[in-house]
Amino acid sequence: MLRRRVDRTRRIPRIAHRDLAEYVQAYRLVYAATGARVVIDSSKHASLAWCLVTSGVDVHVVHVVRDPRAVAYSWGKAVARPEDGRPMTRWGPARTALHWTAQNAALELLARRGARVTTVRYEDLLATPARTLTELVRELGLTAVPELPFVDGHAAWLGPSHTVSGNPMRFHVGRVELRRDDSWATGLGDGDRRVVNALTWPLRARYGYRRAAG
Repeated sequence: MLRRRVDRTRRIPRIAHRDLAEYVQAYRLVYAATGARVVIDSSKHASLAWCLVTSGVDVHVVHVVRDPRAVAYSWGKAVARPEDGRPMTRWGPARTALHWTAQNAALELLARRGARVTTVRYEDLLATPARTLTELVRELGLTAVPELPFVDGHAAWLGPSHTVSGNPMRFHVGRVELRRDDSWATGLGDGDRRVVNALTWPLRARYGYRRAAG
């Protein structure tokens, strides 16, 4: 597949693949087909951002980061896929920590290369959703609005999603409470915590995740 040849984390140091232009053109066509002035692409991999930026696509990356210990705990849970009930992929703490470090380091490097990257912490978003999103709108250079109609205090109203797979919570429609989940603080074992701490330093400290619960 074209994506497997081009869009890979390990290819970031040599992202200028001979098939890069063809790969990015597919994204350009999809974006253009929407007819929208701004397209929100919820892709999660830093390598795609590198592909798009390297090819000259007008991209502003919103880098959402979460405490790696919470991420490791989440990836270790048994969760059924909403589309067929089969179990979703589970990762161990070491693999999760290495992935977290690689993705965040890649976006840090992309910003140092001059790309527009705005970092938003999960914890800040959950603490003050309206303020955090309003600041993000301004940072992105979009038309500021006096209020966000889909945010009501610590709740949000979600419309239908066009996602075909993923975490079940992405398929929720209607009101959803915005509650910070710190269950990892008591649920993540000491051994797993030490592994994650060792493999995610110093980026973990850079994002302010020093204390037990971030």
